[in-house]
Amino acid sequence: MRPFGKGIDRRICLALWLWASVAHAAATLQPGDHDVRLSFGGRVRRYVVHMPLHADGKTPLPLVLAFHDGGGTAQGQKRWSGLDAVADREGFLAVYPDGTARGGGRQLTWNAGACCGYAQAQHVDDVGFVVAVLGDLAARTPVDRTRVYATGMSNGAMLAYRLAVEASDRIAAIAPVAGAMVVDAFAPTRPMPVMHVHSIDDPRAPYAGGARWNLRSLTRIEHAAVEATIRKWVEYDGCPLAPRVDPPMHGTSDAPDARHTATRLAYGPCRAGTEVVLWKLTGAGHVWPGAPQTGAEWWLGPPTRVIDATSEMWRFFRRFTRPDAPPLAR
Repeated sequence: MRPFGKGIDRRICLALWLWASVAHAAATLQPGDHDVRLSFGGRVRRYVVHMPLHADGKTPLPLVLAFHDGGGTAQGQKRWSGLDAVADREGFLAVYPDGTARGGGRQLTWNAGACCGYAQAQHVDDVGFVVAVLGDLAARTPVDRTRVYATGMSNGAMLAYRLAVEASDRIAAIAPVAGAMVVDAFAPTRPMPVMHVHSIDDPRAPYAGGARWNLRSLTRIEHAAVEATIRKWVEYDGCPLAPRVDPPMHGTSDAPDARHTATRLAYGPCRAGTEVVLWKLTGAGHVWPGAPQTGAEWWLGPPTRVIDATSEMWRFFRRFTRPDAPPLAR
C-alpha cells in the first residue's frame, strides 16, 4: 500500500485543525442571547443565557441567575427585569432558567420548598437543576465560580432563598424580589449576603404573610412574612439586630408613583463580611421596581420606579464573592 503523501498529510492536519476550531467555537458562546436545552431529572429543561456585548469568550465572567415568577417564563423575566442592559454595561452573564409545568404546559413554577404548584407537588429537583445549569454553562463559556448570584420574582424569589440555604457553597449573594422564604428546613451552611425588595402594599405576596391565589399558576400559595424571613438571616449571619435606616426615597413628582416610597434598612456588618438589606416599599404592588407596566395592574397592583431593583441588586452583588466555591463541573 502506498504511504500517504505530504499533501495528504497536510490536508489531514488541516481537517483536524478545522474540526478542533469548530468544536471550540461551538463550546464558546458569542455575545447575544442563546436558548439552551439540558436533560436533567428525566426532563428536557431549558434556560436562556445573555452573553454581554463585550465578552471575549476567554475571561471568566460573573453570573446572575434570574428566576421568573409562578406562571411566568424565562423570556418574561428577561423582558421584565431589564437585566440584560446591566449585564452589557457591567460585564456579567444573565441566565434565565425555565421552571416546569404539567404536560409541558405554560404555567411554569419552581419547587421552592413549601411552594409552588406543579413543581412542588411533583418534588421537582430545581436546586439540582440550577447546579446542572451552572455546570452546563461553564462547559460553554468561562464562568467566575466565585461570583455566582441569584435573584427572582415571587416564586422565583423563593427559589433564590432555597439556593441560599441548600447551595450556599455555590451562591455568593441573593436578591429576592416580592417573595419570602418558604424552605422546609432552614439549615444553611454558610453566611449569605441577602438583599430583599418588597412592598408593604403588595396584594399578591403579602408583606405580613398569608394565603393568596396565583391566577397565572392556578395555585393557592401560603406566603411567609417578609420580616420573619429577614430576621432568620440576620440571626444566622450574626448581624446587629437593629438596622441602619436610610431616609426614604420618594417617587417622581407628578408621576403615577409620586406617593410611593422606598426605605433601605441595612443590617451589618455580619459574619464573614456579609450584610442583610431590606428595601421596604410603600404604594407599589406585586411588581419588579423599575420595570415598565405590564397591563395587569388590576391584579398585581401599581408598578413603581421609586427604585430600580436591577441596578440596586447589582450594586449589592458586586461587593461579595464566594472564594471557596467548588468547580462548576458538568
